[in-house]
Amino acid sequence: MRAAAYLRVSTKAQDHATQRSALLRAAAARRDSIVSWYAEKRGGQNLARPQLDQLREDARRGLVRRLYVYRIDRLTRSGIRDTFDLLEELRAAGVELVTVADGFDVNGPAADVVLAVMAWAAKMERLATAERIADTIARFQEEGRPWGRPPRVDAAGHKRIRKLRKEGRSVRAIAVALKLPRSVVGRALAPSRKAAPTSPSRKARRSTTHRGPSRQ
Repeated sequence: MRAAAYLRVSTKAQDHATQRSALLRAAAARRDSIVSWYAEKRGGQNLARPQLDQLREDARRGLVRRLYVYRIDRLTRSGIRDTFDLLEELRAAGVELVTVADGFDVNGPAADVVLAVMAWAAKMERLATAERIADTIARFQEEGRPWGRPPRVDAAGHKRIRKLRKEGRSVRAIAVALKLPRSVVGRALAPSRKAAPTSPSRKARRSTTHRGPSRQ
């Protein structure tokens, strides 16, 4: 079978030679020929990787039928949830995944058991993450500390932005000078909005308009 392979190392100082050699031997043992290689030097902490994106797109288009990887963690190391979701996506696209060094098969008789365990672990991970976030928020509230991402620009930064603006600098020039996104500079320069007084409604105007004496 004409197969594909995905290689990943975490740093530029590493190379793919060891993985490539192992995958070629495994493919030869199965009488497969690897004709498509997806290789990159990036960390596996998230799924946003160019070669992985291309692999997923090709799988959805039906261009990948069997995929070789050295270990499943070469696809992702961002947690059991991402791993399970990615494996399910590949399975739905009709891709058979072959792992060389994991010691288990995600396509054989035990595949459903393996994926069921992974699905349970993914659910536990989601619940644990939600619980940790809730506990952290509660602790911050008890300590009177703000929760959320800190602002990109503090009071001194706002003052600096307004000073540069008064000097005639454009938003783009200020953003470049302070190494900030233009959207952040724009928000810092935006005037504070005050609630405008609303005019009385037509019904209210009618009720307050003086009426003459009604006819008896």
